[in-house]
Parts: sequence; structure tokens; C-alpha cells
Amino acid sequence: MTPPRLVYLGPPGTFTEVAAGRAPGAADAERIPVASVDAALNAVREGAADLAVVPIENSVEGGVTSTLDALGAGRPLSIRAEVLVPVAFVLAARPGTALTGVRRVGSHPHALAQCRGWLSQHLPLAVAVPALSTAAAAQVLGGAAPDAPYDAALCAEPAAAAAGLDVLARDVADNAGAVTRFVVVSRATAPPPPTGSDKTTVAASLAQDRSGALLELLEQFATRGINLTRIESRPQGTELGRYTFSIDCEGHVADPRVSEALMGLHRVCPQVRFLGSYPRADGLAPVPPAGTADSDFTAARDWLAALLSAGAAPGSAPER
Repeated sequence: MTPPRLVYLGPPGTFTEVAAGRAPGAADAERIPVASVDAALNAVREGAADLAVVPIENSVEGGVTSTLDALGAGRPLSIRAEVLVPVAFVLAARPGTALTGVRRVGSHPHALAQCRGWLSQHLPLAVAVPALSTAAAAQVLGGAAPDAPYDAALCAEPAAAAAGLDVLARDVADNAGAVTRFVVVSRATAPPPPTGSDKTTVAASLAQDRSGALLELLEQFATRGINLTRIESRPQGTELGRYTFSIDCEGHVADPRVSEALMGLHRVCPQVRFLGSYPRADGLAPVPPAGTADSDFTAARDWLAALLSAGAAPGSAPER
């Protein structure tokens, strides 16, 4: 039997590789590094891979815009799972380089942002140079070319060792508890069954740039007691003031309150892209406010059905 093909943001040594190793089904998968988030997701769209693992959110820097934009455009994909990875960086350089000699530091933009304060304190004159990934920065610096675009790289320690670099400093970060969230993505398919501890991800655009438009979108969740775990605006690229909102909420599309919220979004938004319902990595179950549990929605629907079939007196309250 051919093992599933899983692509991830490479090269080897990235935190995404760590997440790929922890993804459901990864033990039997052929893991293939690619150069970018777009390349990973397009490999799934085109059938060159079965799954992709990409970063979507960081506890310090927020959403990974390249992932949000790539998921929101092109042929639809489905998020199947999420993986949380604690992030710890080292500052690595070619052998013989002293910390005082570092004038340019290369890494992924999110890594540079997570270490901005440390760099300002310890290397105030150093210039931050963006790279495709943390491991790619280490690889470039460890290569044979003498004119690398930076003197040191922020990366995971295994990536520094693989590139033959010396570690100049460990635990380089502004927040020691930083965590990056990764998602496992497949071609569009039906979501897995609800577990009672799930998230749902959608992208929804506003009908008009007008007062109250965002409130109308948010009310679809608020009136049903659904907590949003993430919401971010992304420009549509057509004109200023036109945005699509990338949203994670608690619950599963099969849950009555979540399905009603998504139907409400479909009613008030010109475009809604369902990106998946999947188990939460932290295992937490939502605690909805009174009157908004799934059993409350089910009871209300049963009451209405009884009214329509003349099985209850008009105006009677639903039983709870």
C-alpha cells in the first residue's frame, strides 16, 4: 500500500517539520519538505500530495498571513486537524563568529518578530533580514558561498547543528511561552465527526463597507453563544476598505448552534468559505451561555416542528 504523501514548509529542521511529525497519520506518511506555504497547499490541490502541514497562527505575532491568504483563495481545501508546537530559538552563526560581530540576522519574519526585543537589547545595530523559513536561514548561512546575506540565523537548534553552525545564544525570544499553531490540510472533503472539543474555521466577506456590517457578521456567533478563538481581517485586494475575515470558532459544523451561525453568515455575507471542523489540539470543550447549548437549539427546533404539525398549542414555550 502506498503511504500518504505529506508536504510541509521546509527545509528539514523547521518547526513545521516538528508539527508534521506530530500530525495525525504522520507515522505512516512520506514527509516531503517544500519551499513555501503556497507550494505546500498547491501540492494538495493538484493531487501531488495528500496532506499539507502549514503554520497558521502564533501566540505572539498572530495569524500567518501567507497561510490565511492561500487558504482563502484558489480551490477550496479542508483543515483536518491542528498541532501546537512550543517555539524556542537559538542564534547561530558560522564557526569563529562572535556575538559582537553580528550585523545582520536572518530568519522567517515571524521568528524575527518574536525576537525583536531580544535583538534590540543584545544586537541593537543588527539588521533583520527575512528568509523563507528558520531552517532555510540556517542552510543559507551554512552553505559554501562566502557572501551570505546575514551573519547569524534565528532557528531551531537541530537546524543549526545540521547546517554546521555554532550556537551563539539559546532561548532567544521575547516570550518564553510562545507557541505556534499548525494545521493539517487536505483536499475539500466532509469534516470528521464531532468530538465535543472542536474548532470550525471559515472565511467570510462583508456585503458592504458600511457602519454595522462587521457587527452584523459577529452577531451570527454572539446571539448563539459561540466563542471566537481567532478573527483577523485580510484585504480582498480589489480596493481599500474591502476585507475578508478569517474566523476560528468553538464547536463543529454538525453542532446545531454552529450550523445555525454558519447559515446566518451565508444569509448576510456575499461569500462564505467553510474551511473545516476539526478536533482542538488542547482538548478543551466549550461552555456555552445559558440558553445557547446544542440541546437548547434542538429543543427549540422540536417545539417549532410540533407547532407546524399542530402538536402543541401556539405560543407555548419549549420544554427544557
